[in-house]
Amino acid sequence: MRDEDPVVLPDDESYGDEVQVDYPGYRSTRWRAPKRPLVPLPERLRDLAGPVFGEDALEPADNDLTRQHEGEPLGERIIVSGRVLDEDGRPVRGALVEVWQANAAGRYRHDVDRHPAPLDPNFSGAGRCLTDDEGRYRFTTIKPGAYPWGNHDNAWRPAHIHFSLFGRLFTQRLVTQMYFPGDPLLAHDPIFHAVRNPKARELLIARFDPETTEPEWALGYTWDIVLGRGGPGTTVFEETR
Repeated sequence: MRDEDPVVLPDDESYGDEVQVDYPGYRSTRWRAPKRPLVPLPERLRDLAGPVFGEDALEPADNDLTRQHEGEPLGERIIVSGRVLDEDGRPVRGALVEVWQANAAGRYRHDVDRHPAPLDPNFSGAGRCLTDDEGRYRFTTIKPGAYPWGNHDNAWRPAHIHFSLFGRLFTQRLVTQMYFPGDPLLAHDPIFHAVRNPKARELLIARFDPETTEPEWALGYTWDIVLGRGGPGTTVFEETR
């Protein structure tokens, strides 16, 4: 990234709910963003059957990341819940929702993560669940920590949880990130600001929810995921092309 390239660009509502895939402040987009016209694949290469998920495909602790090991993980326990809806407000039933995240110290349990923060033997940082008939999902987890990521000088990612939603095919997958309210690092994060429209960007931030907060146990956050392309109020997803 050239020294004159800003890390965070001014807002631009003309992008709507789309991500600017060649955002200059996010250094790796120079390799991710296509520089040539996209080539459509033959239909037969995308026509993969499944997945079809049911309750028997999930383990009891899959949506409680604090109960997947013998001991208690370190950090602030939180409950993240919400609904998966279509752009007309109808619930999306039986959708597989997956999450993955860093631990409370800001480190992923992954071989490529070299951040010198401690690993938590009682926290793997991954979970999944199916939405119910009202499109609801719910996870109990630990609030993730911020971590350095080397994109630019003194670069730190704000606390976030990755979300993945599967459709009826393995090729039907949407990936996004959920952020936390009041995080001072949001103003400096080029991934967050690659969503140039501030109204669409705000939809990536969960809200504190006293109703789902459990006394003496866990703070609650609510975050709805609205599926759709181009409609106001739909959740922004990462480009996979």
